[in-house]
Amino acid sequence: MPRFLTLADVCEQLQISTAQAYALVRSGELKAIQVGGRGQWRVEDVKLEEYIQASYAKTERMLAESRSLQKPR
Repeated sequence: MPRFLTLADVCEQLQISTAQAYALVRSGELKAIQVGGRGQWRVEDVKLEEYIQASYAKTERMLAESRSLQKPR
C-alpha cells in the first residue's frame, strides 16, 4: 500500500462521495496535505487509519451516552 492516498482512494476505502471527503479534509477532521501546482490532496495512510480509529471511539462514546440516557431512573 502506498504511503499517500488520493482523495479518490479515500473515497473508495470509506465508501463516501468526493464531496464528503473534501468536507472531512477542509474541516480538519481528516488530516491531509496539498501537493503539486494544482494543489492535489493526499492523505497519509496512517492519518486515514487514525481518522477511522477516532471515528470508532466517537461512535462508542455516542452509543454509551445514548444508553445511559435510556436507563430507567
